[in-house]
Amino acid sequence: MLLQRSGSLLAPPVSSPLLVGALVVIVGVILYAATGVVRQAEHLAHRLGDPYGSLVLTLSIVVIEVVLISAVMLGPGEHATIARDSVMAVAMIILNLVIGLCLLVGGLKHGDMAHNRTGTSNYLALLVVLSALAFVLPAALGTDGAYQPWQEISIIAVTVAIYAFFLYRQTGAQAVDFTEVDPRLRPGPETAARETTTTHPSLRSVLAEHRTEILARLVLLVITVVPIVVLSHDMASLLDDGLGRVGAPPALAGALIAAIVFLPESLTALRAALAGEIQRVSNLCHGALVSTVGLTIPAILVIGLLTDQTVVLAESPANLVLLGITLGLSLTTFASSRVTSIHGAAHLVIFAAYGITVFS
Repeated sequence: MLLQRSGSLLAPPVSSPLLVGALVVIVGVILYAATGVVRQAEHLAHRLGDPYGSLVLTLSIVVIEVVLISAVMLGPGEHATIARDSVMAVAMIILNLVIGLCLLVGGLKHGDMAHNRTGTSNYLALLVVLSALAFVLPAALGTDGAYQPWQEISIIAVTVAIYAFFLYRQTGAQAVDFTEVDPRLRPGPETAARETTTTHPSLRSVLAEHRTEILARLVLLVITVVPIVVLSHDMASLLDDGLGRVGAPPALAGALIAAIVFLPESLTALRAALAGEIQRVSNLCHGALVSTVGLTIPAILVIGLLTDQTVVLAESPANLVLLGITLGLSLTTFASSRVTSIHGAAHLVIFAAYGITVFS
């Protein structure tokens, strides 16, 4: 029988074919709902303009990720590393696979592409700091890879504080740093001084003119998240049972969650790359990862504290090496005034190396 557990629509144990079928259906519904969330967020992004639009999109994705990670963490079995595995997978997918593909296809179609180096540098600066707090510091300060409770409270406070300050600057005085660069600019000694951006209506005027549409889309966005929340526990139960039966590595569950959550946004980023909007690619990808590490990690730590569960964040040496290489490569790639397809190919090689570590 499928209806075996109170509060769950589907729950193991079930026969293998039925388990696979149920998991495929649930993941399909969650993907469809996530695509609907992204579709509404994309409309809002188009109406609000960057950086506000990309921010709505990335925050919507983070909500979905927190729901799915929480469902796995609070479900059956031992999942102390699910937050670490999922966020690390998100980092590798975004920084290497998605950005690699975007730079590759965008570079092949448009040649070298100009981006707003100040905005991208802000993203990468936060990623270096937040990644160190999430994955490196627990190994040095924590016990068995986890922070002690008083350390968790301190990490939650500083992480949320730096992320809030970033949002304050990104949507305020530094908003222009996250808009597209004039594609006619060529690199030269005065490029930095000549980096101009397309002007957009102010956020206040957009809200005043399109208030009804914006509110309606926000309501639809929230409604579309509901099926994800309802089905997340069942997906977690079936995923745990299915991966256990085939003897899959524990990190694969986190990678699958990351892939499910970020597939719709990844397609949005690829469309932006094909249109030559490389700063929008950065806003979507780097912005999503900053939001993921800056909000998902604190949210999961809070859940761990409230439920008295251990949250292991310290990464393995192999993944720490890959993370360091990825951040170094990202800094090198986006330090240039223009990015190319060669940069994209380099990022894709690092993602292939990450795939090897997941199954090793």
